[in-house]
Amino acid sequence: PELATALKTFRTDGPRGWAFTQTTAAEGKSLSERFDPGLRDVARWSLLQQDGHAPTVEERSAYLDGLHRRAQGATAPKLTEQFDLSTLETVADAPERSTYRCKLKPAEVGDETSPFLRVTLVVHKPTQTIESVEVANTKTFSPTFGVKIVEMKTTMTYGLPTARRPSLLEKVTTRLRGRAFWMKSLDADMIVTF
Repeated sequence: PELATALKTFRTDGPRGWAFTQTTAAEGKSLSERFDPGLRDVARWSLLQQDGHAPTVEERSAYLDGLHRRAQGATAPKLTEQFDLSTLETVADAPERSTYRCKLKPAEVGDETSPFLRVTLVVHKPTQTIESVEVANTKTFSPTFGVKIVEMKTTMTYGLPTARRPSLLEKVTTRLRGRAFWMKSLDADMIVTF
């Protein structure tokens, strides 16, 4: 019951209406952005720093171009709609927290990745909120010809709500290990902090 209650209000990106600064670090590069929900469309996002320095005119222009391209692209599937709750199992149950695991439903027709992934959810019982969501592969798989994924894991962690604020997204870590056509490494790590 606590998971059902937590999922009713849960959003992977956190509650609407909250401004935040997002810092992404991956492959020796970093990007610090600000999101302001009081503005409209792509104006909500602004580039604060790139690779540890104030952005140049060219970097700011490339950033805005990227925002416009993303705004015109397709909408990503809602992760919570992919949770196959009919496969839900309890992994751990303690007075403060419960941990659950389930399979993922395919995001779209031809989805070759979701059958190899499992979702692990940690629920904080006193506040009936989700503290973390982890999506990870269960075994090595090939989503397309010539690509072999050994490890794929994304973990999202959320701060517990207080009297002054709701549960907010704090950190996303992603780890990928694999190869393309037996020669090219697909290894990548990314950390996003909020």
